[in-house]
Amino acid sequence: MEYVDEYLDYLFLDKKYSKNTIASYRNALKKYFDYIDNREINYKNINVGDIEKFLSFLKKINSSKTAYYTLTVLKNFYNYLIIEKVVGENIFYSIDMPKLSHNLPSVLSYEEVDKLLDIKVNDAFTARNKAILELMYASGLRISETVNLRLYDIDLTNNIVKVFGKGSKERIIPIGDIATKALNEYIYTYRNVLIKNKKNDYLFLNNHGNKLTRQGLFKNLKLLLKEKGIDKNVSPHTIRHSFATHLLNNGADLRVIQELLGHSSIKTTQIYTHISNEHLKEQYRSHPHE
Repeated sequence: MEYVDEYLDYLFLDKKYSKNTIASYRNALKKYFDYIDNREINYKNINVGDIEKFLSFLKKINSSKTAYYTLTVLKNFYNYLIIEKVVGENIFYSIDMPKLSHNLPSVLSYEEVDKLLDIKVNDAFTARNKAILELMYASGLRISETVNLRLYDIDLTNNIVKVFGKGSKERIIPIGDIATKALNEYIYTYRNVLIKNKKNDYLFLNNHGNKLTRQGLFKNLKLLLKEKGIDKNVSPHTIRHSFATHLLNNGADLRVIQELLGHSSIKTTQIYTHISNEHLKEQYRSHPHE
């Protein structure tokens, strides 16, 4: 994978991409180089036909969304190769982007949120899980932002959380009294049970006293969904979608939601207007003359 490490270093150091994005780019580039190496294709001389076969191969084993993302990564990579004078043109601009199905993100109803967050705290793990979910629903944090929070990022006096999102952009998000209460209970009553005399300032910890991982958070959420009888495909990002949609349904301005979510473009946030419209349609279907 010639030039890949240099390119990823450039993205990390110069473009300030997150470690998760770098890992995702590396994975996409590995798929590409594995494919062309197995077929003895030189990346400097690849043609449109070769690329179209590669995309067909991707679609067989992945979704169109993955193919779309991989093509975007490769376009950017070849732009870098042009800058480095490795290739003379970016052949990937000759390729039509795969068509994506614009499925709306899944959102929890108000009743499902209430059921999910109705956690009886009786030990450090239930206190931690309640604090995590109350915080995520109150703030719309991404899963990576949640697990990377430090103790000093939470201000329980002023009910705010400071977070560094994509591109290391800082944002300050207000949180409600319910989330603050859950965090207060977890931090001051139960967190010391998990820390196990270690030095660790991460907010959310696992049973070994280390930082809770993305995988650990996801696993705990799945177990809780099963326990609550919520038969729905829910991920941590679903809670973020629910946060934004419920704000919009209750009259929040789209620009405010954009700031809270840390979206660089309002176009990204506009997906929630479509979700909200679907919610209105569902509500209208209950009309007796529908």
